[in-house]
Amino acid sequence: MEYTTIKPEIKNHTGIIIFNRSDEGNSVMLKFMEELAHISEIYKEDKNIRVVVLKGSGSHFSVGGDLKAFAAEGSGISPHLRQVTLHLNKAIINFVKMKKPVIAAVNGTVAGAGMGLVCAADIVVATKKARFVMAYTKAGLTPDGATSYFLPRLIGLKKSLELSLLNRMLTAEEAKEWGLITETCSDTELENTTNKLAESMAEGATEAFGLTKELLYSSFHHSLEDQTEKESLLIAEKTASPEGQEGINAFLEKRKPEFPK
Repeated sequence: MEYTTIKPEIKNHTGIIIFNRSDEGNSVMLKFMEELAHISEIYKEDKNIRVVVLKGSGSHFSVGGDLKAFAAEGSGISPHLRQVTLHLNKAIINFVKMKKPVIAAVNGTVAGAGMGLVCAADIVVATKKARFVMAYTKAGLTPDGATSYFLPRLIGLKKSLELSLLNRMLTAEEAKEWGLITETCSDTELENTTNKLAESMAEGATEAFGLTKELLYSSFHHSLEDQTEKESLLIAEKTASPEGQEGINAFLEKRKPEFPK
């Protein structure tokens, strides 16, 4: 696929996806979602990629749906939106299910579907000027991008209702306090902070990262007995794996582990 609305890059085992619609606030439309779903599938399967980073170009991460593009569909807007959201859903599911960490580097406004992409990331670093808002009901619409799934799990039901019904805009510090993002930094520190995180995780235990993601996401659907049994099986398997053996040996030898790539 020839990408025009995103820019994929691979550097040092890190798969980078730059949203490339800065003139439109990196807003979501069909072509954007087709390309994002496509590259997310490639990054998910590429074993050379150990970490994925999502970035917005310009002064926004993503302001959500491109309502102007949607309205241009006229009477076909409903089936058109159905296609947009199906591709959006595929991308988000790929980011959650991929057995490698996903980092979102948030440089500005996050709204609508942009909130879904932030929620789907495992680690979120945001500049202090970043702002987070749902914005759906303000336009007479309902949430998408898995926000109705993630938000109650991340910040609780009442706060999710506050964001969704009142369209309260959160500052970066508030988003961190609420548990929506991981850390904040200055505008000038975002690139360096994100790169350091990506490099550190790219050198880490990729299989363990992936299985840990699987454990945590599945915990909402399992009983205590089922979850602890799954934990027991996985940690037992990991101790015998090359990655687990290297981690244990490095700890005992008081050195930095060199996990297999």
